[in-house]
Amino acid sequence: MILSIDLDSEVPIYQQLRDRVVEAIASGELREGSTLPATRQLGADLGINFHTVNKAYDLLRREGLLRLNRKTGAVIQRDPRSGPPGTAFLPDWEARLGTLLAEAVAHGVTAEEVVGLCRDRLTTFQGTEQGEKP
Repeated sequence: MILSIDLDSEVPIYQQLRDRVVEAIASGELREGSTLPATRQLGADLGINFHTVNKAYDLLRREGLLRLNRKTGAVIQRDPRSGPPGTAFLPDWEARLGTLLAEAVAHGVTAEEVVGLCRDRLTTFQGTEQGEKP
């Protein structure tokens, strides 16, 4: 898996790392049981501080997507085939979705454009949400 980050982006690097891992899980590139590089190794590979990688990994752990321990390192804990999300996931996700939709509306994006963009983006992950191989 190749993680790409933009050092000039206004999005914090740890958030970019988190987002790329989530996208790789959703697309099927990373599956339950897949391992991620050690924080020091990934930091060295990307030319960033390993504490930044730690922050991204910890965020993924708190979201229930990553399992961290000393023996196995960072391991993907769930993927689209793992079954329904935990009860805490949907309320938090809906709140973040509300903020994203508010941003779109504030910038004048129409409802039709939002739905179209969502549909287009979901096709990237087509099949994975039904538990099929991408």
